Amino acid sequence: MEKEKPCCGWEPQREPQEKAPERELHLDFLYLDLTQCGRCQGTEASLEGALEDVSAVLKSAGYQVILNKVNIRTRELAIRHRFISSPTIRINGRDIALEFRESLCQDCGDLCGDQVDCRVWVYEGEEYDQPPREMIVNAILKEVYGSGQEAAPGAGGYELPANLEAFFQGLEKKEPQ
Repeated sequence: MEKEKPCCGWEPQREPQEKAPERELHLDFLYLDLTQCGRCQGTEASLEGALEDVSAVLKSAGYQVILNKVNIRTRELAIRHRFISSPTIRINGRDIALEFRESLCQDCGDLCGDQVDCRVWVYEGEEYDQPPREMIVNAILKEVYGSGQEAAPGAGGYELPANLEAFFQGLEKKEPQ
């Protein structure tokens, strides 16, 4: 008896295919303080939760997440990272916040002994002190499945915002000489 040939030239794979090279998704979490600032702590928790939520999808799509957490504790770091407001989440160099808003942050003010404004996250018309997980998940998926071709905000010149200058001056005054 002759062995049947598969229809249309299709045959089941007998050997596993080589895995496609992983692409990298770079996430930067930039913040002033994780010890006292509720906004920074909440943003970190939202980011970690969002990454848990999308990790299986990213892995299936061939992405490796590179998470870079940076404590912006000096003017030099703020300038190097073109830091505008705390906290900040960037995906592949782009800030996930589509609108830039700030409000008085008591925690950071207590840290430096001055009044400091920190980021307010705007999502679906509402303001939040820390970004909702859904906002971060949507930003990640947009980067992976969207065009991702927009220029990074602040691609032009950079000057340390007066608000951050006040924060660093306040810290310097509080530090014993």
